[in-house]
Amino acid sequence: MSVPITMNADPSYDPRTGEQRGSVPHTSPERVAGILRLASAAAVIVADTSPTTRLGWLTAIADALAAHEPELVRIAGEETGLGADRLRGELAKCAASTRFYGAVAAEGSYLQAGTEGIGGESTLSRWNIPVGPVAVFGASNFPFGFGVIGHDAASALAAGCPVIVKAHPAHPRLSVRLAGLVTDALAEAGAPEGSYALVVGFDAGLQLIDAPEVTAVAFTGSQGGGMALVDRAAARGVPVFAEMGTVNPVFVTTDAAATPQEIAAGFAQSFTLGAGQFCTKPGLLFAPAGAGIFDAVLAELAQVEAAPLLTAGIAAGYRAGVAQLAAAAGASAPAEAVADAPVVAAETAADVVAGPAADGAAGAAADVAPDAAAHPRDGYAVAPRAIRVRLDDLHPGSRLLEECFGPVALVCEYEEAGDALDALVRLQPSLVASVFTGGPGDPESAEVVRRLLGRVGRVALNAWPTGVATSWSMQHGGPWPATSRSDATSVGAGALGRFVRPVAVQNAEPAHLPAALQPDNPWRIPRRINGKLTVPSE
Repeated sequence: MSVPITMNADPSYDPRTGEQRGSVPHTSPERVAGILRLASAAAVIVADTSPTTRLGWLTAIADALAAHEPELVRIAGEETGLGADRLRGELAKCAASTRFYGAVAAEGSYLQAGTEGIGGESTLSRWNIPVGPVAVFGASNFPFGFGVIGHDAASALAAGCPVIVKAHPAHPRLSVRLAGLVTDALAEAGAPEGSYALVVGFDAGLQLIDAPEVTAVAFTGSQGGGMALVDRAAARGVPVFAEMGTVNPVFVTTDAAATPQEIAAGFAQSFTLGAGQFCTKPGLLFAPAGAGIFDAVLAELAQVEAAPLLTAGIAAGYRAGVAQLAAAAGASAPAEAVADAPVVAAETAADVVAGPAADGAAGAAADVAPDAAAHPRDGYAVAPRAIRVRLDDLHPGSRLLEECFGPVALVCEYEEAGDALDALVRLQPSLVASVFTGGPGDPESAEVVRRLLGRVGRVALNAWPTGVATSWSMQHGGPWPATSRSDATSVGAGALGRFVRPVAVQNAEPAHLPAALQPDNPWRIPRRINGKLTVPSE
């Protein structure tokens, strides 16, 4: 007999078995209010702390994560079913990215500090300041990379902002343990109280969005979830940096189709990676007709075992979504896709902040009653699917243009490359697209890339989209509805830019300026003085 979800705790379920493994109490309104007061008080101190000091804080966090790897991987496995190897790799990358964001802060160019004369005795100085406390709503599909400490939280801390994170209901026990390690590491490294905190529960999440102390919000998850937060925060004019994801296309040129087995194997591996629960999953592949790529993909999928999805809501949404995609394509829905699919409800703002519908990029359906049907004893395992579609099927309003979270992808075979390129503009803009070419000089590749750049955040040439590097040049974003802010990235050095804003002072004396613009440059950062970029010597 399953244990019902209560109104005052997030239950923890094992996706491999459907069994409950404890629960985590929700944070009371009084406790949330206290956390907000501490964050507000800490904001000035954190903002004034040197970037190199913040690098030390983030290094301490990374060291704590690495030191507790076995425990964290065990808890994450019990709550996500993602497998020890995947989780160990993700945790190592989380620690590395945490250090990276500290290093970006210490380098200092994100401050864009500069001063110049503007005529006569007048001067103008400009730099970026931290916005203040940031609320982070993490994803279910990356419990370390986009959880309560990961790209959003680490980049906000690096930028000089206190962070308040909401525990994801898909992994509440892991969220609490991670938050405890982060809080202890920051305290030991000398960060002020209020620099970082965790809240749990639906009401706690709403309280963060509505709190005047919160100056920015970062979210990773579904379109419905992200837009619900955007709409709610709009009442206060607070920016929400929502990375939501859509259908990421792959274009195979005529010349590239000369290696159909290689393309099919890579495609199958990429869209089933992590049971298809990546926002960068390739969801629609365009390939020349007659190349045999669709049949080759089916052969590859025959070798892929069923895998558990993260939550009952995601599993239900996947089964329903596959049936809808098959119907939209005029295909026969696989039996597994329609059998015993629980009734699902449309995602709401309440689901986004607290319930199963907040499961990463889960799509439009997800809130499932917590009974034996929703949490079967054999877990949330599903089989991967590939569906053949026609160019004419890709019309505005078609379900085929919407994301289905999980290991399913579409293959569209084209006769003329120009027709397939025209179909690209009917897709929703996305985070990333892949283009496979026949090599240098491919006559189709330049036009494909040109068309895609206006509709995606990143184009991967001869590479699958699921790899995202934490680096200086990474862009992990895209036009709406892939994200709520096309000018931002949630991964890479540019991620700090979400949590600062520019200010300027005219005719400032040294006492009026921050350390970043003091004559002796105590923070040792790049600055633009009278239009000339100056870089501190080693």
